[in-house]
Amino acid sequence: MAELMVRDGTWSFEGDALRIVPGRERGVHRLRQDLGEVTVPLAAMASLAYEPARKGGRLRLRLRDGADPLLQVTGGGLPEGANPYQLTVDAARADVAAYLVDAVRQALMLEQIPDGPTDRYLLPGPSVPLSAAGVDGIASFDGERVRLEWRWDTREAKRQAGPRDYALADLEAVEWRDAMGLESGYLRFRPRGAAAPGKPEHDPNSLELWGFKKEIGTTALLAAAVAVRLPHPSAPAGAGTPPSLAPSPSPAAAPPGSPGSPGDDHDALLRRLRELGELRRDGILTDEEFSAAKAAVLRRFHTDG
Repeated sequence: MAELMVRDGTWSFEGDALRIVPGRERGVHRLRQDLGEVTVPLAAMASLAYEPARKGGRLRLRLRDGADPLLQVTGGGLPEGANPYQLTVDAARADVAAYLVDAVRQALMLEQIPDGPTDRYLLPGPSVPLSAAGVDGIASFDGERVRLEWRWDTREAKRQAGPRDYALADLEAVEWRDAMGLESGYLRFRPRGAAAPGKPEHDPNSLELWGFKKEIGTTALLAAAVAVRLPHPSAPAGAGTPPSLAPSPSPAAAPPGSPGSPGDDHDALLRRLRELGELRRDGILTDEEFSAAKAAVLRRFHTDG
């Protein structure tokens, strides 16, 4: 297992998934702490990189497009400090960060994980129930129904519409946008067959958001929790149950002897690498012996591949 522990959090990799635990220090963004522990399966990863800086550096995990409901629904709009897939690394831990990157890259290569987009969510999304406050109201979601309740000083259109209550089957989509300049952000629910939405301050299906304050980050988590239970935007037409709620299969292996198949020798090399890792974990091999044996196996891997 490769593990990196810093003030910003802990990342540990055991070969098939990366476990991300946010730090509890005051400087760690509220959204990451509210999201809590995240386990990212290898099949959802596109790459992991360490970016050195003058006083330490940063780990950046890039997920496959469409794999994570939080990144999907926020459309890249999360501030850097709120992104759960980045980790600030102290200079003294740079070597450990590089080792973690190497372990993930080797696993992605050996398991032949594609880095392209996916048409199903590969992460389960935030835990429910959740509630989140906007400028003019409060949204809540229990895993089955969404409810919007308005503050006393909300706009007339929303007061007249009254509280909103939606079953998941009533919703076509959920949208989230941060405020930009003088334009308000929103947490918007799109009922099936509804007319085109207006501005968020007048739309009775939207919470209005002003700026990305730490408290508003919860609206992004709520949006992701709803999105993961709706059909994926890239899912084939007529798809039924959201694939994200079904077990995630392992990447399919090509049949032996088919074009591009690694074949029996290739499979044996992969098994050998796993065996070497177990021998080191059990203390039978030293780190130096493991490194030498791994290098020999990888040389053969590249030769046979």
